[in-house]
Amino acid sequence: MSQFTLINDVRIFDGHNEKTIRGNILIEGNRIKSISEVPTLTGTDGSVEVIDGQGKFLMPGLIDAHWHAYMSCNTMMDLLTADVAYTQFKAGREAGATLLRGFTTIRDAGGPVFGLKRAIDEGVIAGPRIYPSGSLISQTGGHGDFRAVYEEPRPFDCCGLTHTEEIGAAIIADGVEAVTVAARNNLRLGASQIKLMTGGGVASLYDRLEDTQFFEEEIHAAVKAAEDAGTYVMVHVYVPKAIRRAIQAGVRSIEHGHLIDEPTMELIAQKEVWLSMQPFTLEDNQFPTQEQQAKHELVVHGTDNTYQLAKKYQVKVAWGTDLLFNPANTKNQNKGILKLQRWFSNFEILKMVTHDNAELLSLSGIRNPYPGKLGVIEEGALADLILVDGDALKDITVLGDPENNFLMIMKDGKIFKNSL
Repeated sequence: MSQFTLINDVRIFDGHNEKTIRGNILIEGNRIKSISEVPTLTGTDGSVEVIDGQGKFLMPGLIDAHWHAYMSCNTMMDLLTADVAYTQFKAGREAGATLLRGFTTIRDAGGPVFGLKRAIDEGVIAGPRIYPSGSLISQTGGHGDFRAVYEEPRPFDCCGLTHTEEIGAAIIADGVEAVTVAARNNLRLGASQIKLMTGGGVASLYDRLEDTQFFEEEIHAAVKAAEDAGTYVMVHVYVPKAIRRAIQAGVRSIEHGHLIDEPTMELIAQKEVWLSMQPFTLEDNQFPTQEQQAKHELVVHGTDNTYQLAKKYQVKVAWGTDLLFNPANTKNQNKGILKLQRWFSNFEILKMVTHDNAELLSLSGIRNPYPGKLGVIEEGALADLILVDGDALKDITVLGDPENNFLMIMKDGKIFKNSL
């Protein structure tokens, strides 16, 4: 592979400006060396790979700020009963598919992905950059408690790990000391941020959607552990009381929040906390019980209000998919972007899924596994790029068909697809 790559004649969306320029981009190694609106001269010694962009639309690689690289491609039954090697092979295959959908970076919102991340980073397999959270941290009976009803909760049985703890999917931590250990252990293993389950969930076995989970001092213990390591805490939560408790404890990113009220959204804005949202629809998931399906419908019906309030108070909004336990549904990852059209302009959407999501990921500070600028096309930024057949600023739906519309996909200066 040449040390330099020159992409000529492209319309450049830089990630944060609505106005594009037509020009050329020179990449050295894994970074953008120069951007020029005039022809870039190259030698004749073959040290530069030249790509004719044909006037197509060039944009930063897509970022999914709430993806589950392991849990999206394995069913709940896989998680609880399948051989770990089998489930990890599926995650490896899905990582390659995720990259070919144009997602050059994902923030993993919980699951055993440290080995997957290493394999991708070392070039063993293809896949996106992964910002890992490690095991979901849940209280007993919380959204991350996958234990069977006949399993005794600790401390009553004192010893031994559950299956989901053994594979690194979720850990049960009750009390300040246990939460501290769980957070520190995830950091020890390489987490770039910590994920807590501080409210009820749709697929949960033992809780209600309206539940507030973890005491404030427990959440604050995780926040302190994360801050001492230079990073932050993200929390799964839907309802106002639980959101306010998390913010009071120092959490920096609210995941979901679909049942929020106006005073709580105003608090998010005042504290400059991120709202990482998903534009869920009824078709996204079908759940096995009537109770779970009713919870799903409640979340979906709250989506519009949450986005409207976020816009009213100019909250920092990120985008993610949160696809879980449905391998057949991962192919619809890009379609989650298109759902944003109900609330945002094409430019706002493009900025959100590139520049804005990257800003959220940068909260990991010294724990950032990929130091450098992501989500933008500018000199010195990491070379994560997509060449699109179609102007996404005029027609955002071109992002919904990556197989046909993404002509070139580059991550870290390496080309993983080129159909020019």
